[in-house]
Amino acid sequence: MKNKSILLIGNHLSTHQNNLALTEQLAGKLQEHDWQVLTTSDRVNKLTRLLAVVGTIISKRKKYKIALVDVFSGPAFIWAFLSAFFLKIFKKPFILVLHGGNLPSFSKKFRFFVRQLFDWANAICSPSTYLQKKLSHINPDIIIIPNPLEIKQYPFIKRKNPSANLIWLRAFHQIYNPNLVPATLALLTGQFPEINISMIGPDKGDGSLKMMETLAKKHLVEKQIKITLGVPKDQVPVFLNQGDIFINTTNIDNTPVSVIEALACGLAVVSTNVGGIPYLLQHEEDALLVPPNDPEAMAAAVRRLLTEPGLAERLSVNARKKAEQFDWEVILPQWEKLFEEVLSTHEQT
Repeated sequence: MKNKSILLIGNHLSTHQNNLALTEQLAGKLQEHDWQVLTTSDRVNKLTRLLAVVGTIISKRKKYKIALVDVFSGPAFIWAFLSAFFLKIFKKPFILVLHGGNLPSFSKKFRFFVRQLFDWANAICSPSTYLQKKLSHINPDIIIIPNPLEIKQYPFIKRKNPSANLIWLRAFHQIYNPNLVPATLALLTGQFPEINISMIGPDKGDGSLKMMETLAKKHLVEKQIKITLGVPKDQVPVFLNQGDIFINTTNIDNTPVSVIEALACGLAVVSTNVGGIPYLLQHEEDALLVPPNDPEAMAAAVRRLLTEPGLAERLSVNARKKAEQFDWEVILPQWEKLFEEVLSTHEQT
């Protein structure tokens, strides 16, 4: 296809924080494949970001043929909705990319706006079967393109005899329930006095970090918790491989990249079974799944990994096999095929 040009609309904030969003990663991959790529926005302030997004859509409209729009629930939905509105005005074909385990609940509260947004789109993608199924009543044709990673950047270590070194990699925010960590450790320290955990992630400022630290002191496990407030993307594999067991404590989730990264490194994964997690992980096959906000169940799963012969090794090997399905070499052709199909259909109408 000639004159391949695209506008990627999302939170391009890696210069301000360590997290590298999907659209930022996709931008680089597409440029390597001779696409002309425009991105918006890298503004931190919400209002200036909104103005930058709309301004780019309008002022650069002759420089792109198709657009990709990230869709989140909450206030961020406004950016997606207004982006779609202006793209529609200028007759630009666009694809929506759905994010966040809370989007189904959000769609029930704001059904009219979500349905309108979906109706405007030329195609809709989800990284998980979970969102596809939960939103199929609004649009039954949601396409699955998983969240990717560069598999070669994640050294695999088979966890045959796992240590009691745990890893937690999410943001400090209430939806990720970091409070479950000290409660879980408190149930394990008697049997495993050497147990410890590295908690890695940015502080979202809702008080979750402080509350977790308070609970850690209450449970007398504060010395067993090491906190790192975010790491550069290229350092994530290094930090992951400092432990053997990865715990995901979230209350709301979709298809978290951090879990896929843990799978790629071969960590033995224990996760709550919320949202899209059961669509990503298979219990007893490549992870152990437990109910949300249940420290007894989380601790029991960790205990199994430390005491049950062969369990961690089986999960570790299968985890790497699962992660290989998400390699960029597998995922990028799916994106390019979709872009070309949408453009072809649009040009024929």
